[in-house]
Amino acid sequence: MGVRSSRQLQQEEIEEIQCETGFSHNQIVRLYGRFTNLDKTNNGALSREDFLRIPELAINPLGDRIVHSFFQDRTEVNFRQFMNVLARFRPLKTNSERNKLNTREEKLMFAFKMYDLDGDDRISKDELLSVLHMMVGANISEEQLSSIADRTIVEVDEDKDTMISFQEFVKAMERVDVEQKMSIRFLH
Repeated sequence: MGVRSSRQLQQEEIEEIQCETGFSHNQIVRLYGRFTNLDKTNNGALSREDFLRIPELAINPLGDRIVHSFFQDRTEVNFRQFMNVLARFRPLKTNSERNKLNTREEKLMFAFKMYDLDGDDRISKDELLSVLHMMVGANISEEQLSSIADRTIVEVDEDKDTMISFQEFVKAMERVDVEQKMSIRFLH
């Protein structure tokens, strides 16, 4: 057998994570197993390289941006930090399942940060173009992408500063079912 982390989750930790994230006891235990399998250094934390070995992220055009979201000013992510990010993608069965990490606003903030590449709390045309390039690659011409970015800025930018603020982003997403679109089925 390979060497695995001897550290086991304590019941108190599981209960705290349940309250913070809304995941069930079994989901937390199973996700901890996946977390420890990714932890190649066996130090209880994941690096960017550990994340990039996840096949689903490796093939996702926004994989690098998703990985970046786990590392807000950190070089490693512990299990609790990992679970707090995953909680934003937990599907809701009822409104009573909401927690502070799984609200519409938190999901929108997460999506907004995917576009806000420089972290200045605004999305510029260049940032929008960069993310569009990540998503569609060479399937659409540069001219078409630029047109899409221009049109998006014109439609969404209410204060006419040629940038999209979080408030403008939220308003543009009013009719989008973010709660369902930003959900991943975890360990049924």
